[in-house]
Amino acid sequence: MGNQPLIVLSEDSQRTSGEDAQSMNITAGKAVSEAVRTTLGPKGMDKMLVDSTGEVVVTNDGVTILKEMDIEHPAANMIVEVAETQETEVGDGTTSAVVVAGELLSEAEDLLEQDIHATTLAQGYRQAAEQAKEFLDEQAIEISADDTEELEKIAATAMTGKGAENAKDVLAELVVRAVQSVADDEGVDTDNVKVEKVTGGAIENSELIEGVIVDKERVNENMPYGVEDAKIALVDDGLEVKETEIDTEVNVTDPDQLQQFLDQEEEQLKEMVDSLADAGANVVFVDGGIDDMAQHYLAQEGILAVRRVKSDDFTRLSRATGATPVANVNDVTADDLGEAGSVAQKDIGGDERIFVEDVEEAKSVTLVLRGGTEHVVDEVERAIEDSLGVVRVTLEDGKVLPGGGAPETELAMELRDFADSVGGREQLAVEAFADALEVVPRTLAENAGHDPIDSLVDLRSQHDAGEAGAGLDAYTGDVVDMEGEGVVEPLRVKTQAIESATEAAVMILRIDDVIAAGDLAGGQVGDDDGGDEPAGGPGGGMGGMGGMGGMGGAM
Repeated sequence: MGNQPLIVLSEDSQRTSGEDAQSMNITAGKAVSEAVRTTLGPKGMDKMLVDSTGEVVVTNDGVTILKEMDIEHPAANMIVEVAETQETEVGDGTTSAVVVAGELLSEAEDLLEQDIHATTLAQGYRQAAEQAKEFLDEQAIEISADDTEELEKIAATAMTGKGAENAKDVLAELVVRAVQSVADDEGVDTDNVKVEKVTGGAIENSELIEGVIVDKERVNENMPYGVEDAKIALVDDGLEVKETEIDTEVNVTDPDQLQQFLDQEEEQLKEMVDSLADAGANVVFVDGGIDDMAQHYLAQEGILAVRRVKSDDFTRLSRATGATPVANVNDVTADDLGEAGSVAQKDIGGDERIFVEDVEEAKSVTLVLRGGTEHVVDEVERAIEDSLGVVRVTLEDGKVLPGGGAPETELAMELRDFADSVGGREQLAVEAFADALEVVPRTLAENAGHDPIDSLVDLRSQHDAGEAGAGLDAYTGDVVDMEGEGVVEPLRVKTQAIESATEAAVMILRIDDVIAAGDLAGGQVGDDDGGDEPAGGPGGGMGGMGGMGGMGGAM
């Protein structure tokens, strides 16, 4: 009995452990990093992603690329989460975060081969990350929320290298105006900046509407197309006769009774419209439907009405115009009404929409983005979302850093000095962390067609001389003062990237056993359609890159 093997795992399970597991996971993480590395910087290339239905996405945005790719390997997905966290928290820097995470794994691989233990590496990386955040905070330049010129530089930097770059000055101005408009004492909620895409026209024709565009039309042709000096009512219900809560039956014994019944319904609808008119409303947005008879009375009163308005549009209309949504139309008073200089139905990109404009101190605005094709407009939207995010965090934190690889080069230098004070083998991990950070300026140089070694040597010499803001000009290849060139980005972009990249790298390094189980949490891992393949793709378990091949060669 004592010599018989003890079988713990089922025959369906696949297990990889020790150095093989570490190597496999590091390879997966590096592969994800390499997939987006060429998109980094102002001269980064774009990726075309094609799905099984032939739908095409052309983008330079790191998080979009990684979301659209068909990635199944669990370690690779941890690196994708780095990009998603960066996008959620800051809005920009997703590619940088992923590239740094991949380089941290690459540096760790060399140290693991030298018999440095993974927990030692993890400890050293964490120490380096904490120290890096402190160094960055010391380097940060404080700016005021009223410094529009500096905010526009930050907005423009976030768009550099993306589809919107040719019109970045125009768009940066719009973005800053939009964010400043919706900022309040509680901070900045970029959900209050609605982005409306219109195919047709040049990107430069994009505009900011101080108010809201509602993707609806007036409900009746007899209503006015536009209303000046609008008094706006928001009704969180329908202008219809209420149905009873229970099934009822009405017995009519003669035609007069039926007519009385109909007259009573009509009277109820007229009272609803009279309530609006008496309150002084000349525009009404309704959450539900509007009865045909109510439409007739509204048109008679000269009231422009819109029905079935989305809840998020309701919220924006309330913030923009100051109107208070009411649950019952009969309760509307003059105090509940919002104001706008103009409400009109206009044609935009071949579609009729309702424009609520000329709102004083609008706390909800609309960015109308234009572009020659659908793909162009989609990429401009992604650039604008990044730009909105960085302006938001700048207003919240009030701190920025120079771009062009300057902070990474300075950090690498500072961390090498710091490594000397770290005892034990963790010192090697801190030095590896410093080397990993230099992947950003090196990649910027590679993507711009410059010699990465020469560029890195020039950067290091400038930083050794005390030029902390010296970064790489991707267009000329020269090392210049980034702040002077107007290339700046929020402090939080860098701190969040380092934090997320370090956490992901440490988590992957600490894994020494990968088991492709048959059943986790009551279902097949990575298998939603009831198949019986183990996690990580058919036939491959978690070994190899599994589903990284799902891009169909589009990369």
